[in-house]
Amino acid sequence: MEKLKLSEIASACGGTFNKECEINSVCIDTRKITKGCLFICIKGERFDAHDFVGTAEENGAVAVMVHKPVETDLPVVTVPDTSKALLALGGYYRSKFDIPLIGLTGSIGKTTTKEFTYLVASSKFNTIKTLGNLNNEIGLSQTLFQIDSKTQSAVVEMGMNHFGEISRLSQATKPTMAVITNIGVSHIENLGSRQGILKAKLEILNGLEKGSPLILNGDNDLLSQVKNDDYDIRSFGIDNRCDFTASDICEENAVTSFTVNYFSKNTRVSIPTVGVHNVYNALSAFAIGYYLGIDAESISNALMKYEPEGMRQRTVEVGGIVLIEDCYNASPDSMTAAVKTLSSTKADRCIAVLSDMLELGDYSRQAHINVGSQVGNSNINALFTCGEMGTLIAQSARESKMKNVFHFDSKDELANSLCDYAKEGDAILFKASRGMKLEDVIRIVKDRWENK
Repeated sequence: MEKLKLSEIASACGGTFNKECEINSVCIDTRKITKGCLFICIKGERFDAHDFVGTAEENGAVAVMVHKPVETDLPVVTVPDTSKALLALGGYYRSKFDIPLIGLTGSIGKTTTKEFTYLVASSKFNTIKTLGNLNNEIGLSQTLFQIDSKTQSAVVEMGMNHFGEISRLSQATKPTMAVITNIGVSHIENLGSRQGILKAKLEILNGLEKGSPLILNGDNDLLSQVKNDDYDIRSFGIDNRCDFTASDICEENAVTSFTVNYFSKNTRVSIPTVGVHNVYNALSAFAIGYYLGIDAESISNALMKYEPEGMRQRTVEVGGIVLIEDCYNASPDSMTAAVKTLSSTKADRCIAVLSDMLELGDYSRQAHINVGSQVGNSNINALFTCGEMGTLIAQSARESKMKNVFHFDSKDELANSLCDYAKEGDAILFKASRGMKLEDVIRIVKDRWENK
């Protein structure tokens, strides 16, 4: 981050300050304070950072931002709301840099697309990206503060739960091109319908400069209908005629290869992961690379460097069994994609280990029934479930005439039974919301099979 004076910070945030000083970074967590930073006191649901101003000073903060009085000798910026001020400051800071900035949103695939896009952009530019899942109003500003005089491009992921959130993120970020990966049903309980989700995602246009590229999934029923003469709309897809189309898709040894066809040209691309949804994610990154002026060979080489992040569909082999670890999060859309991936995996037997998708509200029951029906009508050989909603997945799969369906009251019971059932040559998918901690089952399976 480049240095800022407290006077310009106060001006950018609509606040006041009591004495001038200069800061070289911004922090909202006393555990991560660096010498010379501005500590912004955010009030959360379970804590109020105003109570930790003393700790911030001890750790090296040179100024604080508050929205209520605190006792300190440090220079103070006072604003009406520190959370809103943080985003305002991030937006002000971003506006000081004239660089390409790619804004990404969508129901699923945001993080993987971000990683693909970062690799592509980094093949030509010194690039920064959203760290982890910091894609909300608090986290996004921390991404923007990564920019400095050496930064040549940025890749920023934008998430949301309600109307208005993407609009605020986009206006702060000021993307020079935007991508919407798809429109599914995630957050449908807050937004009412898929049309409501589309409306919320299209708020990314509120910060996008007129005439900029807007890259959309042309195979998505709703995104394919988007029309807006103010932007250069381009499409990517597999089934429909798009500006960037993937053909001749081949999956082998955890690598997916396909041909990208674009503007009367074509190039062969390989990505070290499986699943048709990842072809879409890589396609959108290819399109972004094209508009960044990166040659096809460099884009292809960059995409091959992809590594799954955390527990996002990471494939490992243990004792002759392929484990597809996809426990970071789960929504109806990502669950559908994961089941399709398992169904297309080459293995002696394909086994799905599924548990609850959380935070679906009134849609939860039907969503889990739909997953069970999908599994039951696939070529998956066995289904193991646990969790309250996991019972609905199992019941629905049985009603779809699937024979090998097993439900357990605990993860330990599931893990022990799975270890007895699995054998060399199997592929096992683990998928659930993060709160279900399905990685506990993975750990038991790994330990058992590594010691065989």
